[in-house]
Amino acid sequence: MPDHSPEFIDQCACFSDLFDQLGLPSSPAQIADFITTHQPLPGDVLLADAPFWNTAQAQFLREQKQRDEPPWAILIDQLGEALR
Repeated sequence: MPDHSPEFIDQCACFSDLFDQLGLPSSPAQIADFITTHQPLPGDVLLADAPFWNTAQAQFLREQKQRDEPPWAILIDQLGEALR
């Protein structure tokens, strides 16, 4: 596990529910590892099109983003920014 700052771990805590929905490990430290491992996501790649999602995860991200309703849309946008 990479060594993350406490501030970065705290920032990742807000993604726990989203990572649960995606079927991914959802502790703040595990989310920090995920973000560190998969960044930087190129600016021209939509989050749902990133190569690290499976089909169901990508579909969930697309559907929730298309609905543009909080809280999922906000969390998805924030995760996209964190990965860039």
